[in-house]
Amino acid sequence: MNTTDFDEVVEQYHRALGEHLKGNPEPNKMMHSQQEDVTLASLHGPPVRGWEQVAATMEHDASLRREGEIVEIETVAKYVTPELAYIVEIERAQAKIGARQDITPYAVRATIIFRLEDGVWKVVHRHADPITTVQAPESVLQK
Repeated sequence: MNTTDFDEVVEQYHRALGEHLKGNPEPNKMMHSQQEDVTLASLHGPPVRGWEQVAATMEHDASLRREGEIVEIETVAKYVTPELAYIVEIERAQAKIGARQDITPYAVRATIIFRLEDGVWKVVHRHADPITTVQAPESVLQK
């Protein structure tokens, strides 16, 4: 697998994310491993492990967004081996979120790890959070 082929996988993943922002989790779910070691740390809750929990979390997350779109993806890092690959990105998007009726811009930093399964790249881990700028040391303190 060369980097150009993996770039095509990443483009497909970004298209799936775009659908997710419209409230449709299915293309995104298809990009993920269905093995029991798959993990997801979403914006809306604690990390989950296992396909059933990951799929349920993705469905919940997608239900919180409507009429969304990706505005820009900034690739911070990418690394590809014959069996594993990862990308670190800043994802800038906009969507109607929750009960809001206005389209709201937002950004997340995301780390996505892919694994080759039966010749197909599948996401085995995604972590996303809203920290995209320098934070004060006290920001980690629990209130």
